[in-house]
Amino acid sequence: MAIVKLTRPKLNAGENIYFASLIKGFFLTMKHAVASLRNRTRGAKDMASSGMGITMQYPEQRWDEHMPEHYRGAPTLVTDEQGRERCVSCQLCEFICPPKAIRIVPGEIPSADPWAKVEKRPQEFDIDMIRCIYCGMCEEVCPEQAIYLRKDYLISALSRAEMVHDKKKLYEIGGVREGLVNKWNEIK
Repeated sequence: MAIVKLTRPKLNAGENIYFASLIKGFFLTMKHAVASLRNRTRGAKDMASSGMGITMQYPEQRWDEHMPEHYRGAPTLVTDEQGRERCVSCQLCEFICPPKAIRIVPGEIPSADPWAKVEKRPQEFDIDMIRCIYCGMCEEVCPEQAIYLRKDYLISALSRAEMVHDKKKLYEIGGVREGLVNKWNEIK
């Protein structure tokens, strides 16, 4: 096997102290600084920027009108048009959740209920929003379209306990979703 020796090119004095690179970097930085002061930065108009770059001034300006169509926000439970729970407590979302943020305790529907044929509904349904990674797998796996990712990015609380959304809160923020719900079909 042949040994190949490589020699590095010799640097002159200016290249040795990186002076030319420092000057290039300085002028590039000044070019961007002047452009941002003149409100000519790339994307400033699209973001309704303050003129100091493309940084959005958060409390006054929001992402709402710039939200991409494919944005995945926080998961929530929805009801049908008549206020009935869509969830049949199949626990597929709990099993598929990578960070194990969903916890479901199934409960039976009393036989006197007109919808007793469904057999069960969630007695408890908790989503730990601190653990949730907003992957959307729970929404994809739900056979009854009971869980949806809403386009909300403003999730905050003063304690960790408040970040665990229970069934009542999930239905409250989820609202009503129109469309066919398989569990209420008479065929089933």
